Order: sequence, then structure tokens, then C-alpha cells
Amino acid sequence: MSHDSVDKLVKMANQIGAFFAPQKSGAAGMAEHLRKFWEPHMRTAIVEHVKHGGAGLEPVAIEAVKLLDAEKAKGAA
Repeated sequence: MSHDSVDKLVKMANQIGAFFAPQKSGAAGMAEHLRKFWEPHMRTAIVEHVKHGGAGLEPVAIEAVKLLDAEKAKGAA
């Protein structure tokens, strides 16, 4: 995925994170949103971005992506 595409995903993730951060569901709610509404290639790209440091992502977005990755790994096990 191109650098510009990753930048767009980071921006989108931070916007979604801003919505979920003050809610009770927080990162878990955001992870569920990403799982339901993002295409698999988008989820894969943001997970890889976090694995490489997650530059530009807010803490709630990083936590949500890590939850998403953990759920995927758990399902694959």
C-alpha cells in the first residue's frame, strides 16, 4: 500500500478514534467498527502500520488496532 494510502488510513483511524475515545466502549468499540466497516486490505494495512510503530496514530487508535490484530490471531489459532 502506498504511503499516501497509509496516511489516509491513519487520518481515518484517528477520526474514528476521536469518536470512540470518550465512549465507554473506547478502543474495543473502535476495533469492532474497523472489523465491521473496513475492507480486509485496509485492516491489514493499518495493523502492519502499527507493527512498524504506528506513526501518526492516536493512542486509542493504536490500542484498537492491537485489539483487532489480537482478535484475528485468536481466530486463526
